[in-house]
Amino acid sequence: MNINQLIFRNLKKNLKNYYLYVFALVFSAALYFAFVTLQYDPEMDETAGSVKGAAAIKAASILLVAIVSIFLLYANTIFIKRRSKEIGLFQLIGMTKGRIFRILSAENLMLYFGSLFIGIFVGFAFSKLIIMVLLKITGVNGIASLQFSVEALVQTVIIFTLIYLFILIMNFVFIKRQSILSLFRVTSKTEARVKKLSIFEIIIGIIGIVFIVAGYYTSTKLFSGDFVTMTELFLAMIFILGAVILGTYLFYKGSVSFIFNLIRKKKGGYLNINEVLSLSSIMFRMKSNAFLLTIITTVSALAIALLSLSYISYYSAEKSAKQNVPNHFYMTNGQDAELYKTALTENNIEFKEKVIDVIQIDAKIEKILESSLEGMDFDTGTVQTPVISDKDINGIDLKPDETIFTGQNDLLSKFMSLKDSGNIELIGKSEAIPQKYLGMKDAFYVSYYFTSGGLPTAIVDESVFEQLKNDINPAIQLESSTYIGIDIENKAELEQANEIYNKIKFSSKSDSRLEMSKNQKMNMGLIMFIVGFLGLTFLITSGCILYFKQMDESEDEKPNYTILRKLGFTQFDLLKGIQAKQLFNFGIPLVIGLLHSYFAVKSGWFMFGTELWTPMFIVMLLYTALYSIFGLLSVLYSKKVIKESL
Repeated sequence: MNINQLIFRNLKKNLKNYYLYVFALVFSAALYFAFVTLQYDPEMDETAGSVKGAAAIKAASILLVAIVSIFLLYANTIFIKRRSKEIGLFQLIGMTKGRIFRILSAENLMLYFGSLFIGIFVGFAFSKLIIMVLLKITGVNGIASLQFSVEALVQTVIIFTLIYLFILIMNFVFIKRQSILSLFRVTSKTEARVKKLSIFEIIIGIIGIVFIVAGYYTSTKLFSGDFVTMTELFLAMIFILGAVILGTYLFYKGSVSFIFNLIRKKKGGYLNINEVLSLSSIMFRMKSNAFLLTIITTVSALAIALLSLSYISYYSAEKSAKQNVPNHFYMTNGQDAELYKTALTENNIEFKEKVIDVIQIDAKIEKILESSLEGMDFDTGTVQTPVISDKDINGIDLKPDETIFTGQNDLLSKFMSLKDSGNIELIGKSEAIPQKYLGMKDAFYVSYYFTSGGLPTAIVDESVFEQLKNDINPAIQLESSTYIGIDIENKAELEQANEIYNKIKFSSKSDSRLEMSKNQKMNMGLIMFIVGFLGLTFLITSGCILYFKQMDESEDEKPNYTILRKLGFTQFDLLKGIQAKQLFNFGIPLVIGLLHSYFAVKSGWFMFGTELWTPMFIVMLLYTALYSIFGLLSVLYSKKVIKESL
C-alpha cells in the first residue's frame, strides 16, 4: 500500500467521525461568504448610505472570523486526540513524525478545502435569500438578485486558508511533543478523577451560587435608585459582570458536583442505572470543562441578550414613534401646517387637526421626587418642563390649584422616580405658583421636541396656564410654542400622506410618526440582522463543540456500556440514563445562559424600547429550540454507540 492509498483509506475510515465537523465547516464557510457578499452587493448601497450598513457588516465579519476560527481550532484539537492511537501505530511501523504530519495534512487539505468550496457554493445559493431578509427587516426598497462576488470569494479563501495554516501548526506541535506511549494514553485519560468531594470544592460550589445570585440581585437594583451617582452605577455594572462570570465558572467547577453529591448522599449511595449514567458522569466531567462551559454560557447569554434588546427596539418601533409623535404628523409653524394641509386637500386626503399651546417653565418637584441619580439636571429638585392647558385636552378638567404630569418615558422614569401625590411649585419669571400634584398619566399629547428628552408634560387649569404664559422666562422658551398635530382619517391613505410630507421642505421643526418608525426599524433591523447572524453562528459552533465532547465521552464510555449490557441491562435502560445525562449536559449551560440574559435584559430593556416580554420570549424560545437539536443529535449518537457496544 502506497502513501496515497493510505491517505484515501484513512480519509474514508474517519469520514464517519468528521461528518458534523464537515457540516459545521460548510456552514461556517457558507455563512461567512454570504455575509461578506453583502459588502459588495449593489443593493446594500441604500442601506449603507442610510445606516452605515457596510461598515457594520465589515465589523461583524471580523467577529464572525474570530468565532469560526476558535471553533475550527477547538474541533481540530478534539479530532487529533481521537486519532492519537492511529498516529502511535504509524510510529510503531517505522514512520517518521514528519511523514505522519504530511499524511494528516494531506487528509485535512482534501477535507478542509473540499468543505470550504462546498460552503462557498451553498453561501452563493443562499446569498439572495439573505439579502432579501435584510431588505425586508430594514424596510429598504430594493430587488435582491443572485450575483457572484469575486471579491467575497478571494476574501473567504484567504481567511480560511489562514485558519488552515493555524490548524497545521497545531497538528505539528501535537505530533512533535507526543511520545509513542503518550499517544496510546491520550484517549484513555479521564477528564477528572474524583473519589470524594473535598471541603474546598464544597466552598467553591457555595461561593459560585452566591456570586451569581448577588449579580442577579444587584442587576435588579441597578436603576431603582439604590445607586445615586454615576461612579456607583459604573461600579455596580462592573460588579455584576465580574460576579456573574466568576460565579458561572465556580458553578461549573464546584456547584454542580456539590449539588449532585447531595443528591447522591440523600440516596445513601444506592443509584439506579439512569443515575449512574447521568449524575456520576456529570459530576466528574463538568468540572474539567468548567472554563469551556463558562465561555459558552457567557457568550450565549451575550448573544441572547443583544438579540433580545435589538428585537425589543425593533418590535417597539411603532409604539416609541407614537410616544415621540402623538399624531401622524406634527409641525411647529402655522405656515408649514397650512402648506401641508393644502397639499393633503389637493390630493383629496381627509385629516383632523389638533393645535396645542406649549410653554416652558421651571417646576420645583423636590417634595414629590422619590429618587434621582446625582449629576442629572433634576437632582436639585427643579426641572424644566413643558406646560399645556386642560382646555386643549379632552376628558381632563382641573381646578386652579391642581396639576397632573403626563407622558414620562420609561428610561427617564428609572432615573427620576416620582411619588403619586404631593406639593409642587410652577415657577414663572417673577412668581411661583403652588400646586397639588395629582400623579402621572401615561398619555402623550405633545412631541419630543417640547419635552427635552422625555421629561413629563404638566397639565394645568386654563387660568393658571394664562397666568404662567404672561409670566414666562424668555431664556428657557423654545423657538416655537405651538404644537400642530395632524391625523389622517383614512389609515389606507397614510403612506400617500407620508410621501407628500417627504416632498415638502418645512421651515421649522416637524416630523412624521410613520417616517420615525421606519427609520428606527431600519437602524435596529440591521443591528438585529447582524446580531442574529453572529448569534446563529455561535449557536451552531458551541452546539457542535458540546456535541463533539459528547461524542468523545460516548466513545470513552463504550467499554462501560459493554459491561452493563453483559450484566443484563437493555439498550432502552442505558438510553434512558443517556437521555438524562444529555438533558443535564446541554440543559445546564442553556438554562444558566437564559437566566444571565434575562437579568441582563430586565435591568436595561427600557433604554431600547417599550415592550419587554414578547420580544424576549420569542428570542429565548427560538434559541432553545435550535440549541436542543444538538442535544437530540448527542442522544442519537450515544444510541449508536450503545448498539455497537455488544
